[in-house]
Amino acid sequence: MEENKQEIIDEKDEQNQSEDDSQQDVVEENGEFEQLRQEKEEINNRLLRLQADYDNFRRRTQKEKEADRKYRSQSLVEELIPALDNFERALQVEVDGGSAKNFAEGMKMVYDQFKAALEKEGVEEIPAKGEEFDPHLHQAIMQVEDENYDSNIVVEELQKGYRLKDRVIRPSMVKVNQ
Repeated sequence: MEENKQEIIDEKDEQNQSEDDSQQDVVEENGEFEQLRQEKEEINNRLLRLQADYDNFRRRTQKEKEADRKYRSQSLVEELIPALDNFERALQVEVDGGSAKNFAEGMKMVYDQFKAALEKEGVEEIPAKGEEFDPHLHQAIMQVEDENYDSNIVVEELQKGYRLKDRVIRPSMVKVNQ
């Protein structure tokens, strides 16, 4: 009988031991599962951030390409504006005689063609005289007091300003009423 009791106790110990082992296996499996779930979340978050970075990069390069196309002629326009100013000064000179007038008319035609080519590229003059002073478009060189104009109105344009599409290439140099 004692032997049977000992066998029963040994069997119970073995059962308890196997239950403990299986519980420990379940705990270890749960720990591994939790670790794998966390790794999956980290990888998923990194993937989402990488995809967002790529989308931002794609949008930024697209905007840069559009700006390059829009303002591709800016450096050429900046070089040609002084020549346009010289044409205007030359055309203001009074000429006498038939051949000089013909020459002046030819210069005027070249000037008009030159100006039309710049306008085709999107270059336009910035309106100044009689307009309200805008520091983004005008550069105030002088201030005068003139009763014929309201305060902060451009009285005289000393040098024309130009913009290419919506970007100011050169602001107008102006006299402004106080």
